[in-house]
Amino acid sequence: MDSISAFIRGAVNSHKELMVFDWEKAAQIIKEKGARYASAGLREDWEWTGGEIFRDGKPLNREDTYTFLASTWAVPELEVQGEIIPCYRMQSETPGWNAETFWPTEALAIVEAEKEAKDAD
Repeated sequence: MDSISAFIRGAVNSHKELMVFDWEKAAQIIKEKGARYASAGLREDWEWTGGEIFRDGKPLNREDTYTFLASTWAVPELEVQGEIIPCYRMQSETPGWNAETFWPTEALAIVEAEKEAKDAD
């Protein structure tokens, strides 16, 4: 999508509540699928908003990638093992997450529990 179209959609929908990427759901999906790689972005705007969030079986640091994962009009999505999954909560349903949130402790605990379980085997 071009920048002008994205700006217009944002302006038209500015009164709506933000859809924010659901880091806990993403972590659970990554864990359940045993994924080694995952990306996240906004539907219809991946080229400007999407990027890797999980590489080589580990969460990335914010400095190692770029994502923008909240919108009033574009649905935040998770791409894992070739499948694109809507993955969001309304901002009022989150513990204070927004577009800047990246691997909050709640989500890290989910993927770290999986890593610890594998290491124990």
